[in-house]
Amino acid sequence: QVQLVESGGGLVQAGGSLSLSCAASGRTFTNYNMGWFRQAPGKEREFVAAINRNGGSTRYADSIKGRFTISRDNAKNTVYLQMTSLKPEDTAVYICAADFVRSVLGGLRTMGYDYWGQGTQVTVSS
Repeated sequence: QVQLVESGGGLVQAGGSLSLSCAASGRTFTNYNMGWFRQAPGKEREFVAAINRNGGSTRYADSIKGRFTISRDNAKNTVYLQMTSLKPEDTAVYICAADFVRSVLGGLRTMGYDYWGQGTQVTVSS
C-alpha cells in the first residue's frame, strides 16, 4: 500500500498562485510515476499533470499547460504542483495519485493509477 497525503490547498484570488504538496509513504517512492488530478463539483475527475520516477519527464493537460508545474523530491518522498495564473475554473479538489511502473517502456498515463490521496480543496475567486 501507498499512503498519499495532500496539503497546501486554500482560497486564492484569480491570477494568484498556490503550491500543493503530496507526501507519500509505505512503498518505494521511486517505483511510482506520480500524478495530480482534480475534480470540480458535478464534474468527473480529470487528469492535470504527471511526472516520471526520476523527475525527468512530465506531462500536462492542455487546460493548465504553461501555468502549472509538477515536480518531485525523491529524497523527501514528495510530489509538488506549483499553480500560477489561477482561474475560477481551476476550482476543484486536487488529488495526488501514484502509478506503479510495470514496464520501462510505458509512458506517463492519464488514468488507471494505483493509489489515491484524499485530496485538498483549491478555490479560486473571481
